[in-house]
Amino acid sequence: RLMWLRKGPVIAALYPIGMLILQLVLAIAAGWFLGGLAEWGADRVSPVLGKVAFWGVFLAVVALLLRWFRKIDNKLYAYYLMHDYAYSARSKGRNTPELEARMAQFGDAIAEALQSDVDEVLVVGHSSGAHLGVSILADLIRAGRVPENGPALGFLTLGQVVPMVSFLPDAGRLRADLYDLSQAHELTWVDVTAPGDGCAFALCDPVIVSGVDPGNNKVWPLVISAAFTQTLSPERWAELRWKFFRLHFQYLCAFDRPGEYDYFRITAGPLTLSRRYRDRAPSKSRIDIPASKYTSMTP
Repeated sequence: RLMWLRKGPVIAALYPIGMLILQLVLAIAAGWFLGGLAEWGADRVSPVLGKVAFWGVFLAVVALLLRWFRKIDNKLYAYYLMHDYAYSARSKGRNTPELEARMAQFGDAIAEALQSDVDEVLVVGHSSGAHLGVSILADLIRAGRVPENGPALGFLTLGQVVPMVSFLPDAGRLRADLYDLSQAHELTWVDVTAPGDGCAFALCDPVIVSGVDPGNNKVWPLVISAAFTQTLSPERWAELRWKFFRLHFQYLCAFDRPGEYDYFRITAGPLTLSRRYRDRAPSKSRIDIPASKYTSMTP
C-alpha cells in the first residue's frame, strides 16, 4: 500500500538494510584479502603462526572498517535511517512513554509561546517531525490550551512521511490526532512536499490516505508542492537531483528561484501562515485516496 502511494520512501526504508549488508560484505572481503596476505607471510615462519595472523588481521580489519563506516554515516545515512524507521516499527506505531513525555515538553513550550505577545506561533515539522507535530498540536487543542484571542497558530509540515507510521496497526493515537487536527479551526496547517523528494510521501494528503477523512468537516491540511524543478535553477537541480537525502532537506534551504513556497519568507517574513496561503488552492496533483489497511482510531 505504501508502494502504491510513493515508491521513494519505501525504497529509502529498505536502503539501510542493503547498505549495512554491503558494508559487512566489503569489510569481510577486505579482511579476508589482507588476512590472506598476513597468513602467506607468516606461513614462512610457522603454519600455526600463519593461521593466527590470518584471523587476527581478518577480525581487526572487519572491526575497523565497520567502525569507519559508522563514523561516516553522516554521508551514508544507513544507521540514521535504520534507527528512525525501527523506532516506530518496533512499537507498531504506538508511542513509547519516553516519546510521550518528550512530546508533552514540546507541547508545554508551544502553550507558553501562545501566551506571549507575538503575532504568530509557527510550528514546523520536517520529515518524521511532521507526525509528532500532529499529535502535539492535537493534544493542545483538545486540552483547550490554544487561547481564542492569542497569537495565530501555524503548522507547517515539510517532506512528511506520516504514512510510514499512520499505516502501522497500533498507530490509532496518530490516526485520531490526524482526524481531529484536520477539523481544527484553531490553527492553519500547510503541508509542503515535492515530487522530486524521493524520501517523502509527496503530495499525499496525510489525513485521507491514512483512512481518517472526516468528510465535509475537513479543513486541513492544505497540500501544496515545493516544485523543486521550478524553484531550483536547471543547474542547481542537475547538481542535487541524485542527492536524495540532501534533497529531502531542501525545504529548509534557500531556493535560487523561490516561488510561493520559501522557508525564509514564511519563517521570517511579515505574513502569518494563514494570510500567506489563505487564497491558495491545494495542488491538483495531490493524492487523496484512502490507502491504509488500518484505520482504527483507538489509542
